[in-house]
Amino acid sequence: MISTAPSTRTLSESAQNPTGGTARLAIVIPIFNDWNCARKLLPLLDDSLAATPGEICVLLVDDGSSVPAPNDLVEKPLQSIREVRILRLRQNLGHQRAIAIGLYCVNQRFSADATIVMDGDGEDRPESIPALLEALQKSGGREAVFAARTKRLEKPLFRFFYQAYRLIHRILTGLPVRIGNFSVIPKSSADRLMVSSDLWNHYAAAVVQTRMPLRTLPMPRARRLDGASQMNFLALVTHGLRAISVYSETVSVRLLVAASGFLILSILLGAGVLYTTFAIPQAVPQWVRLAVGLLAVLCLQATMLSLVLVLPVISSRSHAGFIPLRDSEYYILEQVRIW
Repeated sequence: MISTAPSTRTLSESAQNPTGGTARLAIVIPIFNDWNCARKLLPLLDDSLAATPGEICVLLVDDGSSVPAPNDLVEKPLQSIREVRILRLRQNLGHQRAIAIGLYCVNQRFSADATIVMDGDGEDRPESIPALLEALQKSGGREAVFAARTKRLEKPLFRFFYQAYRLIHRILTGLPVRIGNFSVIPKSSADRLMVSSDLWNHYAAAVVQTRMPLRTLPMPRARRLDGASQMNFLALVTHGLRAISVYSETVSVRLLVAASGFLILSILLGAGVLYTTFAIPQAVPQWVRLAVGLLAVLCLQATMLSLVLVLPVISSRSHAGFIPLRDSEYYILEQVRIW
């Protein structure tokens, strides 16, 4: 098992390390049957971290894979990475929840000074890690650093739906979609996430929602190292909805305000139509009066539905859901060191 002894280094001591406060660096990678990609990714990580001092541990979170990890996952000796471990979960939870469990394991059992979160398919480029660590160092080890995507390599249809999702996300939450999983967070940020229920739904959104110090670095995505993505359209839609669900309070209040605004406009429009009808009886056709009346009824219903939605959402914040620090152990089957 990974050492559970707490780190005794202070921030001022660790900030001298080039990794930005990381004498111990952990890399959390969720994996679901993507072992061929993981096999190719590990040597690339090892090469990219050659100039990074300190103790480096890679934690592959086996998200209930139906295909077991091969015995030759580490094909050759690694020089920069001290150890590689597989954290097996009891069932498939999805990569966002696998990240949550992985962060808990690193926080409680490895006590890393900083943790890198990345996907295991190679689209998060290992050679970009030094830049993330350098940005963390410049912040004095106080800010989480996320990769902001500058170029996507997916098919045009995917990019179209992704842009549509970004627009919907912006309208509902008021926030742009800028970041994904690829990031490095200091221990102080990981400690805060351990009591965030939002981490169970979406890692990046949970970081934003907790209002922890955050900066972004523009970075392009790479191509997969092997095979095709196992994420289908429905899985991607679910992923997007989970991100929006983290801002459920904001979304519900914005819907209520928007519905109320349309209701007020429809009332003013109805008053204008009513006045015109009495002043100039022939000026307003019958269908216009019916349309305005129907619009007012619809806006009233939308306002009432929004009010019914916002009250339970706000009250639900007083009830603790999944707490990583409390509940993660239930989902962990075993942890195995493979290197």
